[in-house]
Amino acid sequence: MEIHYAPPIKVIHLFPELDRLLIELLRSLTPGEWHRATIAKKWMVRDIASHLLDGNLRGLSIYRDNYFGEKPEGIKIYGDLVDYLNKMNAEWVTATQRLSPQVLTDLLETTGKQYSELMAGLDPWEDAVFSVAWAGEEISKNWFHIAREYTEKWIHQQQIRDAVGKPGIITEQLFHPFIDTFMCALPHTYKYVDVPTGTSVEVIVDTPAGGAWHINKTDEGWVLRKATRLEPDARIEMSPDTAWRLFSKGITPQEALEHITITGNRELGMVALGMVSVMA
Repeated sequence: MEIHYAPPIKVIHLFPELDRLLIELLRSLTPGEWHRATIAKKWMVRDIASHLLDGNLRGLSIYRDNYFGEKPEGIKIYGDLVDYLNKMNAEWVTATQRLSPQVLTDLLETTGKQYSELMAGLDPWEDAVFSVAWAGEEISKNWFHIAREYTEKWIHQQQIRDAVGKPGIITEQLFHPFIDTFMCALPHTYKYVDVPTGTSVEVIVDTPAGGAWHINKTDEGWVLRKATRLEPDARIEMSPDTAWRLFSKGITPQEALEHITITGNRELGMVALGMVSVMA
């Protein structure tokens, strides 16, 4: 069991600003930059822009129009769901190769505004249509779904900015709620770690844009808190740049290690490096 004692993460007011920065970024790109390789493995910049458009359109179809389209079959375990989503994402990116960067950008601008308004109209405490599976949840509230959607928009824009060398969204305003949401996967990451009750782990993402997150092992399971009096048995410290890459599978734990400090129980601390806060 994983328990969150941290308050809901409020991000809906940030969607318009994140979208504004995205459109500004895309309109500034040269033709060559649209075809620049990214940290997202097989995807170029234009592929990520296309994927962001897919997210807007599917969100409008599902939440506004109650239209789900193709329904997956044979989904029995988490890996099946990941495979299905990867297949669906790849099909969309392939189909939209015929769209120009201008068309993609115009559509993102239009649908982004509609999508933000739609999310803002959801009751944050109602059950979401989709759970946040990477946090180990079978049922999630809309506030968590909205926060997860924010991380999707943040991470993909950051992947584009990383590819073309244009920083701008690793700020306290925009990055902190992103990493705050990602850390909700921390209790689930330690779910099967057999340690005594009272064991504590702390993850620190430095600079004012980051923060500190604690999980404590209780009789009920791991509990996520933003503050505790317990001295952690393991403390993991990293920069925001390492954090977004690591927890989105942009780099491996081994690649991240040279940029991370672990104090205390190293074996216990290494578990945190395996946290994945995306569907991958």
